[in-house]
Amino acid sequence: MEISSLFTAIAIGVVIGVLGRLVLPGRQHIGVLWTITVGIAAALLGTAVAAALSVADTGGVDWGEWLLQIGLAAAGVAALDRVLNRR
Repeated sequence: MEISSLFTAIAIGVVIGVLGRLVLPGRQHIGVLWTITVGIAAALLGTAVAAALSVADTGGVDWGEWLLQIGLAAAGVAALDRVLNRR
């Protein structure tokens, strides 16, 4: 992986994490770094799943991939919020 690809993945992960957090109702009690981490993981996992479903490379904006990534980020933020707030 090239350094530019790494920075791109981080930038997209930040956006995906924030969008995933905005989709959820109410307040989540996790920090910014957790949101970014979940967003990066959701972006990478969402890209892999979209490639497996053949919706990753379409002509134009890859809406299916974006929706998949945002959904995974929302699920990840919700799950992490539950785990961290049980303590």
